[in-house]
Amino acid sequence: MGLFEKIRGEFIDVIEWTDSSSNTLVYRFERHGNEIKNGAELTVREGQSAVFVDEGQLADVFGPGMYTLETSNLPILSTLKGWKHAFESPFKAEVYFVSTRQFTDQKWGTKNPITMRDPEFGPVRIRAFGTYAMRVSDPARFVKELVGTDAHFRTDEVSDQVRNVVVARFSDALASSGIAVLDMAANYDELGEALSERVRADMDGYGIELRNLLVENISLPSEVEEALDKRTSMGVVGDLDRYTRFQTAEAIGDAANNPESGGMAAGGMGAGLGFAIANQMGQSLNTEGAGAGAASPGATPPPLPEASRYHIAIDGKQAGPFGVAELRSHIEAGDLTRDTLVWTKGMDDWKPARDVAPIAALFDAVPPPLPPS
Repeated sequence: MGLFEKIRGEFIDVIEWTDSSSNTLVYRFERHGNEIKNGAELTVREGQSAVFVDEGQLADVFGPGMYTLETSNLPILSTLKGWKHAFESPFKAEVYFVSTRQFTDQKWGTKNPITMRDPEFGPVRIRAFGTYAMRVSDPARFVKELVGTDAHFRTDEVSDQVRNVVVARFSDALASSGIAVLDMAANYDELGEALSERVRADMDGYGIELRNLLVENISLPSEVEEALDKRTSMGVVGDLDRYTRFQTAEAIGDAANNPESGGMAAGGMGAGLGFAIANQMGQSLNTEGAGAGAASPGATPPPLPEASRYHIAIDGKQAGPFGVAELRSHIEAGDLTRDTLVWTKGMDDWKPARDVAPIAALFDAVPPPLPPS
């Protein structure tokens, strides 16, 4: 600091900070030798707090307002200094201005994919990202835990730590939510609220409050997304035989309208396509003439769905698997009750029979025993 700044510090008795940046969290007020004149005016604006530090020890904290700095309104600093009477000479203390306004549009995201178990797809890897707003809720704790002696502390110096905490807690929230991957887009708000609850305690330890913690996107690996797109396309196409005939007719029309496809080659191609479409149309007419219930030539019905078979616990031992008819026999024999543990492929763990819908329905279908004659 030059001579001019030193002399100017002897006369300036106003301590304030006007912030023109968009990312400054803490600014240390610079005075020569950290000397503050007795009776100096401290101005703390809305969205700010002023933290006084004496010889590395945190002292007083002032909220928004105007203050005349005297020993009577510096209770903690006066105790640390041991002043018993008013004084006229300057005293030494570092003043840190802390911005308590909200810093919005802060980003978080997963550096590496998170592996989770999906009930439909099995183990999958997902990525997620979103935004949040943060503010300093406890200036004293924030300066003590994160700022230290940094004279100009910015948002990027704390954003990495916040992101690491958010991502770690997001993995826990995702694993405990039980939400299927395909249903996550409809549950972003619920995931954001659960995530906010989980990170609150971590942020309180730094004197930070996170607001509007949002999950904006959850994505699957590109290979899985391509497979889903193909599966969706097949559902949109529907009847593959009709779609093939439509594509063939479109190809004939394109060939006929293409002036560059003339000559013998074009004629041969047109004839071939004509025979192909004629054959397709003939098969279609034969199919429709045979009646609505007739199957098209070459069509093969899909295999019947495989009926579920269940394992049951009898006398502490695993038995099965059993089909529906066998389960009815065990119910009638009293080996299978509503409290009996059962399991089948696709279930995470053994469950009581009353909690497995297909088996629970069997108990209603079995008549009670005949009354004694």
